[in-house]
Amino acid sequence: MATIIDLKPQPFSFVGPIVGAFGALAGLFVGTAQGSGLLGVVLGAALMAGMAFALMHLKLPRRSVRLGLVVIFAAIGLIAGSTMGGIIGALAGWFFGSLTFWLADGRYRAGLAPYLTPGQVLWHYTFRVICGAIFAFLITPIIVVMPLSFNAEDFFTFTPEMLALKPEGYSLKHYQDFFTNSDWQSALWNSLTIAPVATLLSVSFGTLAAIGLSQPHVPGRRAIMAILISPMIVPLIISAAGMYFFYSRIGLQGTYMGVVLAHAALGIPFVIITVTATLVGFDNSLTRAAANMGANPVTTFFRVQMPLILPGVISGGLFAFITSFDEVVVVLFVGSAGQKTLPWQMFIGLREQISPTILAVATLLVGISVALLATLEILRRRSERLRGMSPG
Repeated sequence: MATIIDLKPQPFSFVGPIVGAFGALAGLFVGTAQGSGLLGVVLGAALMAGMAFALMHLKLPRRSVRLGLVVIFAAIGLIAGSTMGGIIGALAGWFFGSLTFWLADGRYRAGLAPYLTPGQVLWHYTFRVICGAIFAFLITPIIVVMPLSFNAEDFFTFTPEMLALKPEGYSLKHYQDFFTNSDWQSALWNSLTIAPVATLLSVSFGTLAAIGLSQPHVPGRRAIMAILISPMIVPLIISAAGMYFFYSRIGLQGTYMGVVLAHAALGIPFVIITVTATLVGFDNSLTRAAANMGANPVTTFFRVQMPLILPGVISGGLFAFITSFDEVVVVLFVGSAGQKTLPWQMFIGLREQISPTILAVATLLVGISVALLATLEILRRRSERLRGMSPG
């Protein structure tokens, strides 16, 4: 039964400081861009707090006020910057108008339990703001790279034409260079021939290791587990140096098989962890029942155990594939010019050529990663349904 909360209008002494704090944050970014972050903080806090005071005391239609704020902030953005500034200004006007009325009407408590204290309500939203700030901090560099990949100039920054959203400021020439340049295509082919094989080895060895280590009678399984997942913990440069000296002694340094084995070693820990997590909810009585029915261990594994742990196996395989496809440090030590992978070519493009094609490649890799992560989420939900942990 839903709890009905009597929402009460809030005073300016509560609304003003909060809106002013968000205004100070916005002013910090604007002021820093103009060369004075401190001035931007002060003006942003004062202007937004004053705007909140005016909105709370002027009895005007809410919808019209929000629309007016969007138009005013968009006009300020157009005057101060460009078309992009107008878009950002419109979003800022909508945000500050909605935030002010949301706080002033007391609607911020609509979805919360009525017995929460003011301190608990403050922490409820502070926690979400912190999570949002961390998410923005992590995702902003990726978002910035994507439009830069369509830059019509050979620059790594936004041009005035791009900021003004003019068609001549955008081009697909960097993508065209990627698909027509022999160096990039050779690197892509090497990555596509190395990563799947390394993934296959990682999945095979990692799945068998996880199943073996899940048996309680295995002696020293904690120590063995620690050793097997050590490539994920040890700094990559140390692993790369160790592989270089070891492979050079056995003749694998600079060979295709050497790079594949190195990437497989890096991917095995991910497979072990995901498969082990899947095996936590596995019912061992199913394998005993299959053995009682006359099935041998191989048949039991492929007919009974594998279908139930398959989501974890595929998830580990996807992580191993991403690790191999994006890895650059180990391949610099273990590989040779004949095994130049896509990340290696991107590294060369940054160090030697300063090629903006890197931005196009990075955008494509982001798209591939998003598709793989979406696949992982689908598999996770399927695994939970098979194990009865979520509704179908």
